[in-house]
Amino acid sequence: MTSIVDNCSVFGIADSVKASKYPMAVDTESCSPVITERVIRLAGCAPGTGHDQFPTGIIVQFDLTFSIKAWVEAERYHFFDFVSSQSTMHRITKFDLEAQCNEYVSPEIIKVCENLIRQHLDGPTPENYLKVLYNIPTGFRLTARMTMNYRQLKTIYQQRKNHRLPEWQEFCRWMETLPCSFMITGKEYEAV
Repeated sequence: MTSIVDNCSVFGIADSVKASKYPMAVDTESCSPVITERVIRLAGCAPGTGHDQFPTGIIVQFDLTFSIKAWVEAERYHFFDFVSSQSTMHRITKFDLEAQCNEYVSPEIIKVCENLIRQHLDGPTPENYLKVLYNIPTGFRLTARMTMNYRQLKTIYQQRKNHRLPEWQEFCRWMETLPCSFMITGKEYEAV
C-alpha cells in the first residue's frame, strides 16, 4: 500500500509561535518566533483547556487516502476541511477496483463489484448504477485534499494513535514527521 498522505505543505509555524507569546506581552513587536519553555508548555496542555490555542494558526494541507471505513469514522471530526476529493458518484465505474481496494477486501467481493459494473455499462439504468454504488466495499480507498491545523491534528492524534484501523495509526505516524510535531504529539521537543 502506498503512503496515505502525500503533497503536504505546512504554513505559519513561526508566526504562531510568536503569537503564543502575546498574552504575556505589552509590546507584541518584542515577541519572537523562538520556541521557549513556555511555548513547549503551552503546546503540551491537554486538548480542550484553551491554553494550546496558538497551534490553530499552523495550517497543514495534504492529500489523504483513506478507505470508506476510515472516512466514515473521520466524519466525527467536524473540522476536517475538504478542498476536493475523488467522487464515487461521478467515477465509480471508471476505477480499477483491485488497485483502489485495500488488502482486506476479498477478491470475491471485487469480482462481484466488477460484474455489477459490467452489467451497468452494458445496460446503464439507474437501478444498475445503484447496485454498483451500494455494493462497493468499505475497503475502497478515496483521496481527498485536506486543510487542517496543528490543534486539530493534536485532537486526532490523542484519540487515534492506538486505533484498531491501520490507516489511523499510519496517519498518526505521519503527524510525528511534521515540523515541530511535539505540538501535536506531546512528545519531547527536539531543537533543530
